[in-house]
Amino acid sequence: MPESRARLVCLPHAGGSASFFFPMSQTLSSSADVLCVQYPGRQDRRQDPLIENIDEYADAIAAELKPWLDLPVVFFGHSMGAVLAFEVTRRLEEADPEFSALALFASGRRAPSRYRDENVHRRDDDGVVREMKLLSGTDSRVLGNEEILRMAMPAIRGDYKAIETYRSVPGAAVRSPITVLTGDNDPRTSLEEAEAWRSHTTGAFDIRVFSGGHFFLAGHQGPIMSLVATALSGSRP
Repeated sequence: MPESRARLVCLPHAGGSASFFFPMSQTLSSSADVLCVQYPGRQDRRQDPLIENIDEYADAIAAELKPWLDLPVVFFGHSMGAVLAFEVTRRLEEADPEFSALALFASGRRAPSRYRDENVHRRDDDGVVREMKLLSGTDSRVLGNEEILRMAMPAIRGDYKAIETYRSVPGAAVRSPITVLTGDNDPRTSLEEAEAWRSHTTGAFDIRVFSGGHFFLAGHQGPIMSLVATALSGSRP
């Protein structure tokens, strides 16, 4: 296999795990070094202390990534992961004035400056499950297995608390170019809220609208993989 010329860093949604990005890793690993962030409290990190704050998440991820910045980097974050990709990039840029990502893909999430009054993390377990079913982002085998669901619930609830209590720094922006990916029927992100990402970069901005809801990625893997591959090559999507 040829030596990788770029590194792709993937950050999953609230309640999600690194395995969510297996299809992307499988497709792009021949041309890039793919890192998928595993949040604490799930799968191989099930015993690790939970994080319930976006700033704490972003600080921890940025610190872990610093040794991996020897290659040009593309970030891909979905839903909560999009906010984390932004906040991690912001921290890396502040730490190193020379750092800039090749691209930051913000998928399935309204801009950091756009807020809604959401309180899923305060609901009972059934209420959290209803939200997960609404967004259709969790493996149906998990939703149908009470034992697995109860094991995962603390991590899921913690992630919802982190993203629902998140407030960006006023005027927060990155130098890195941002490409927004959004579904035209996403109940949690309107087109206007997706477009608002434009104000969060001083670099290039692009937005791509796909048919589908919050997890539109599943139905558009080909075009999305192509966009990411183009960014990894050093070209604009």
